[in-house]
Amino acid sequence: MPALVSCSSRQTTLEPGDVISTGTRAGVGHRQGVFLRSGTQVRIEIEGIGSLANTCA
Repeated sequence: MPALVSCSSRQTTLEPGDVISTGTRAGVGHRQGVFLRSGTQVRIEIEGIGSLANTCA
C-alpha cells in the first residue's frame, strides 16, 4: 500500500478522502464464469470508516 500511494502521489495531488481504485487484471472471473451484470451490487468496506455500495447499470 505505501508503494501504491507513493506512486500515485507522483502523478497527482492526493487529498484527504481520496480513493485509489486499483481494480483487477483482465480476465479475472472469466474461467469461473463470474461477471458483473446489470443490477449486480458491488460493495466495499473500510474498517473504521464505513462502506460504499454501487449497483452496475
